[in-house]
Amino acid sequence: MPSDLDLRERVLEHARNEFLARGFSKVTLDEISLHLGISKKTLYKFYPSKEELLRASLHAAMRSAGWELERIISSDKPFAEKLATAMMTMGKYINRFGREGLIDIQRFAPSIWKELDKFREEHIVSRLVAMIVQARNENILRAEVNEQVLIRMLVSSIQGVMNPEVLTKHSFSAQEAAQSIFKVLFEGALTDASRKEFHVFDKPTGFD
Repeated sequence: MPSDLDLRERVLEHARNEFLARGFSKVTLDEISLHLGISKKTLYKFYPSKEELLRASLHAAMRSAGWELERIISSDKPFAEKLATAMMTMGKYINRFGREGLIDIQRFAPSIWKELDKFREEHIVSRLVAMIVQARNENILRAEVNEQVLIRMLVSSIQGVMNPEVLTKHSFSAQEAAQSIFKVLFEGALTDASRKEFHVFDKPTGFD
């Protein structure tokens, strides 16, 4: 018999997939409990409302994204490869949102949507910004590049392009956006030696 922890994980994973693919308003707790083979009473024991289930499932995904980024940043890989991998990882997590699911969550659970956006700024964008500061300190950026300008360009690009609301209106994916932003911003900003690490984009990402 699965433990409560295992059951919680199953509930969160299934609920998150359903909410992101179909939307908050279109998924019912009856469907979730039926698919998992548990009673609604058991489901309510863990999450007393659909809003709490949505919040918990998305927070779990966000924590996972934060941990993965931290693992990448603390690795011994060359800086350019770490930054590229971090941006593609960000794209991977954003890609999990289906267009219909995104629009539905924005409309029917706006407070939770704001929490998602706040997390993106505080835990994902901030980590990428810290990497640029590190690049300057380690002389990985060309001397004439102003890192503060580069930071603002990166943040503006993420907010304006790698934004789930924007992605719902265009055909390119979050990963395609991440790749383009990285190439445009950093091919000219990194030193010749660091640009050699760009081969990371010539290989399959494993994030499809």
